[in-house]
This record gives sequence, C-alpha cells and structure tokens, in this order.
Amino acid sequence: MPDLVADLLTFIDRSPTPYHVAEEAARRLRAGGFRELGEEELWDLSPGDRCFVIRNHGSLLALEVGALPPSEGGFRILGAHTDSPNLRLKPKPDQRSGGYRKLMVEPYGGVLFHTWLDRDLSLAGRVTLRGERGPRTLLLDFERPLLCIPSLAIHLNRAVNKEGLKLNPQQHLLPVMGLEMGPDLAEFLTTELRAKADVDVRPGDVLAYDLMTYDAQPASVIGARGEFIAAPRLDNLGSCHAGLHALLDPARRGAAPFTRVLVLYDHEEVGSQSAQGAGGTLLRDALERAVAGFKGGEPQGLSRALARSFMISADMAHAVHPNYVERHGPEQEPIIGRGPVIKVNANQHYASDAGTAGFFAALCERVGVQPQHFAIRSDLTCGSTIGPICAARVGVRTVDVGNPMLSMHSCRELAGTADVEPMIQVLRAYFSAD
Repeated sequence: MPDLVADLLTFIDRSPTPYHVAEEAARRLRAGGFRELGEEELWDLSPGDRCFVIRNHGSLLALEVGALPPSEGGFRILGAHTDSPNLRLKPKPDQRSGGYRKLMVEPYGGVLFHTWLDRDLSLAGRVTLRGERGPRTLLLDFERPLLCIPSLAIHLNRAVNKEGLKLNPQQHLLPVMGLEMGPDLAEFLTTELRAKADVDVRPGDVLAYDLMTYDAQPASVIGARGEFIAAPRLDNLGSCHAGLHALLDPARRGAAPFTRVLVLYDHEEVGSQSAQGAGGTLLRDALERAVAGFKGGEPQGLSRALARSFMISADMAHAVHPNYVERHGPEQEPIIGRGPVIKVNANQHYASDAGTAGFFAALCERVGVQPQHFAIRSDLTCGSTIGPICAARVGVRTVDVGNPMLSMHSCRELAGTADVEPMIQVLRAYFSAD
C-alpha cells in the first residue's frame, strides 16, 4: 500500500467529526512549522511566515506568506470542507421504548438513510462543561462501537424488496444505545470524559454538546488488487488530506511570490451559511488581514490582490456507477483510478469556466496527469460545492475539481487508491513557484 494511501486512511480514522478534522490538520501543520494565530490578535506577517487559525473548532485556514506583498503577488487558495452527512444527537436525546434505551437524532446534510442501518456506530464531537472560570469545551471521541440502528426483519415487512425501504428519520433512525436500565447520555459522557480527559466532571456539569454518530469500522483498502478505499467521510476528507499534503510539501524550498492559502470549511453539506462556513467571513477576513498585516503592504490592496489570485475548490466527484450507467451522460463518465475530475455546470453549481478549467488542465499536464471531466445529465440537478460561494463572496477566479468516487453521502464510501497521489501532485504543482 503506498504511503500516501495509508496516511489517508489514518487521517480519516483520526477525524470522525469536523472538530477532529481541524484538530488533526492543526497537529500536522504545527509539525510542519506553522504556528497558530488567534482571530483576536493583531497579525504582523513577513515573507515566509507560516500560520493558521481555527474558527469555532470546525474550520481552519492556513497561510504561507509569499515573498511579495499580496497586492503584487496575489493568493493561491485551495479550499475543501471538513463536514460529512451523518446523524447528530438532539439536545435531549434520551428515549426509552420497547425495553431499550435509544437516542434521538437529526439527519445532517444529504444522508443516505439506509446505509446507516445495521452498522457498528460510535459517537464523537465536542462537549461544553461548567467550569470555575466559565464554560470550557472539550473534544470527545468514544473510539469504539456503541450504537446500532437495527433493520426491521423481512418477516415483518415482506414487501420491502419489491416496494423499497421507506424510512422516517423521526421514527426509524434512532440508534439503540442499550437496554432500558442503562445510563443516560449525560452520565455516559462524563464517565468517558473522566477516563479520557482526566477531568473531574459530573453529569450536572454538562451544559451543551455537538455530538454525531459515525461508522466505527476503520477505513480500509479493498478490491482484488487493492484498487479501492472503503471508508466513511471520503467526501470530503480525501480533499482535505490532499490539500494538507500539497501545502506541507517537504520538497518545496523558499517562499513563492504569491501567498499560499488552505481553507477547510465546516457546514458545506448544509449550505455553508454559518460563521465558519464558506458563506461566512473566514476567508475574506484572513485575506484582508494578510494584505494589511504584510510588512510594507497596503491596507487598500485587497482588491488588487484578489485580481491576481486563483482558487481551487476541491470536493470529491461522482464516478460512473457500474449498476446505474444510465445516470451519467455520454462522455461524462469519470472512472475510479483514472485521475482528478474537472467539474462543470452551466447553472453555476460549480464555479469552473473555460479559463479556470484550462488552468487546472495545464497543471495536470505539467505533472503528467490526464484529467477527467464531469457534467450532470441535462435532466438531473447536481449538487454544489464551496466553489461558487467563495467565488461570489471573495471575487476570485475558481475551478471545481475532485477525485472520483462511488456511494457519495453513504455511511461508507468508495474511492480509488490510484487517485490519491495524482491529485496531490497536481495540487503541489499549484502551490509551486516554478
């Protein structure tokens, strides 16, 4: 197994929630010489400075300052997202029914409901606790199977294979946590926190939480020749991982004339309209501060900097499905294992145009990679990405790309081992000064 593929599996397994994605990305950035900044600080930046900021635990933006002021060198921006569709706990989730203890959940994003049935599920997220100096928030990952959403036996639903499975999320997607006399969630959480975080906490100290279920089965390589990656959250941790490797390229030396930017957003799967989403101010705030904080820079130079800038929006792409080939249009059938996909949509669900798509195609050519192309069938409606949102909000030329995959938005997805390295090579070329 190539080192990059093994590292992607590790990255996914360490990142069950957007908060853990940001934490793992920050750990890797620190190891690569980046320092963390606070948004409340005054940013004083010099050529070669490497820094990052985290907003509300789930979004991260990293900067590697170029040799020229951004007003002269511009920005090269790479964006992806940290969140994935899943089932998230409600504020008061404890429920007893039929002799069992269950948890009330709410679907987050475009969840494929049936894929969450009969799986070993765990819990992770963040918990806010009462403290002597005010509330404090800790990350938590149970890191073991805890829950299951059992299917209804075919003997009690004989028509299911002919008429299809119909699931009401309020009624049918409640994970079973134990038998009726088991502990409630607050007690369960505090017991785990005492064991893992070594904190003296009691159930009454839990003020709030953002907790979500995830597939407890580790990411793995499958296929007759190891062709596939089977894992949760490939959409879009595959792109986050590639972006981090591109920014932390060990072979690169010295500052480029442009400033490199990596932004990993939360809340893409629900429309990006949040303080830390692509519809928020994180990217524009950071770019403006990079212009103003550059020694010798000009606070009024943001518009000039953006005019010299470019953005790659990296989000996984639809591979042609071997059992549903008719769902793809002719010549628009990306195949797993054949490299990065340029995504185009006339209605601006993707931000690519001739100029930006051509720029990415030239990058691919430069490193010996042949890009693929995706456009939705004209009688279907495609999803969208952070690309159009950032392009509109920041005013920068943008292309939408991604590696091909199957089972998108499933509890467990499928991508190609052969696609990991080529995307990283192209993104490294994008950040290269050559």
